[in-house]
Amino acid sequence: MEARVYVQEKDLVDQVNEALEELRMNKAELALRMSVSRSMMSQYLNRKYRSDATELEEALRGWLREVHPGTEPAENAAEMGGAERPLQKTDCYESRDYVSVIGICRLCQEEATRGIITGRSGYGKTFSLKKYAQMPRVAYVECNEAMNQKDLIRRLEAALGLPREYGTIAERLERVADFLTTASGYLLIIDEADKLITKYTQKKIELLRAITDIAEGSVGVVLAGEPVLEGLLKSYDVRFANRMEFGYKLRGLTEQEVRSYFEGYAVDEDALKELVMRACNKQTGCFRLFDRTVNNVLRILKEQGGTRVTMKVVSEASRMMLL
Repeated sequence: MEARVYVQEKDLVDQVNEALEELRMNKAELALRMSVSRSMMSQYLNRKYRSDATELEEALRGWLREVHPGTEPAENAAEMGGAERPLQKTDCYESRDYVSVIGICRLCQEEATRGIITGRSGYGKTFSLKKYAQMPRVAYVECNEAMNQKDLIRRLEAALGLPREYGTIAERLERVADFLTTASGYLLIIDEADKLITKYTQKKIELLRAITDIAEGSVGVVLAGEPVLEGLLKSYDVRFANRMEFGYKLRGLTEQEVRSYFEGYAVDEDALKELVMRACNKQTGCFRLFDRTVNNVLRILKEQGGTRVTMKVVSEASRMMLL
């Protein structure tokens, strides 16, 4: 490969972006090599990263030396300073839980195997699963206690884009399984799967196991639900439980993740501490409460024409919320 000669005006960000284009490599792949999150890499290469990037820059220089021997990367990245920005909400914050849930789903789909994801309500489990469900050949079904076997089959048919069929449960089960076997590469995401299992009946979860057994090797399955799901599965359908090859328990946002989310924005320290508590408090804190608070903060700032998040703004945002 011919070495690229960088002109003096190009900084580290320019050099890395040009190398990625030349190698036909994306930012996610580079982030994996550098052992950092995709969001961190994306922010840095888009000149939006506000934290100390010394270690990342050194790693990037080393990578550039590997892919372009004989060249000397710039010593400093482009200036990233400037005034604090008004708060903007990201469409999808890639927390450790989000990244892990997406990873389990991808693994189960690519290897046509089974996984289980559990987490407390409000931790962002469903949000992450629905994000992955936007990928091709993914069928997402959200369960509830009122569902019976016919409801489950009907929702599976709809999620897979199959015409609604009539017949016995066994006949419709076989049609779904045959489709999954023929059109291999699908992932079934069964959210709130703990609602399918009670001490009175296990027929719904057994129906799901039967479908995946018939289509084994052709379809991946992710069961997701409250922390009780794992215990219920082991108690009432041990055969399905024993087939689970991958698993992840959501742990919730960390203080470091919350502070990173607000890095570079105009947020007072006392307001930031309150937002951290809402996200990380073991009793009531969670992703959902944090997300709703941020939504209300943005609404108030817009109404008031403000840019700085103060404790007063956070208090006003909380006034109409159940905490």
